[in-house]
Amino acid sequence: MGPLTPLLIAAAFAAIALCGPRTAMAADGDKPGERFISVSATGSVDAEPDLASVSVGTIVEADTAKEALARSSIVMAKLIDGLKALGIAAKDIQTTAVNIEPRYTQAKDGRPTALAGYRLVNRVHLTVREVKRLGEILDGAIGLGANQVNGIGFDVSNAETLMDDARRLAIANARRRAELYAAAAGAQLGNVLTISETTNASPRALPMARAAAGGPMPIEAGTRTLTVDVQVTYALH
Repeated sequence: MGPLTPLLIAAAFAAIALCGPRTAMAADGDKPGERFISVSATGSVDAEPDLASVSVGTIVEADTAKEALARSSIVMAKLIDGLKALGIAAKDIQTTAVNIEPRYTQAKDGRPTALAGYRLVNRVHLTVREVKRLGEILDGAIGLGANQVNGIGFDVSNAETLMDDARRLAIANARRRAELYAAAAGAQLGNVLTISETTNASPRALPMARAAAGGPMPIEAGTRTLTVDVQVTYALH
């Protein structure tokens, strides 16, 4: 980008001067008319997830609600014991749904008619602390009788620490940008008056790996981009 023209410099300086009194009055009782500059900036870091979460469970159908419950209880007891044997700690297994509902036969017009039995859904939420084993654990769950798998998600256990790195980058970017504008407007950057932030952690997928024949289900955790957006207001001299 070429050097700023005198007209652009004048416009930037005017914009800073025009919005000065309102913010300056709200910041530490500064005198009306004091100039300031507000800038937005972003800092981000990428992290490999080290935690996975997933729901597994069963759907059982039977003629009576009591029979559906009994069948589901047998399968879920086997599933939970098997998951523990696979290395999932008891604290990382949490029941999230036990739903039973009647099933009806359908007339040609789609309306329910006679009672046909009952369906029972039972699900547990798993926290997997070894992401690389998630495919193996899902294979094991299905082998133990699970016929529902949904809600796979990934997270970073030290996200807050990594966010601090993103915050430092965001503040450094904000100061660099503010210094550029101040210099272009013929001013000098002063003290920080206000700082506000918003954060975001978004997934970024990697290509799906291919599993060898007979191997565990291929699962890719990808990476997560941890982002901090800041708005910083500086006094101008």
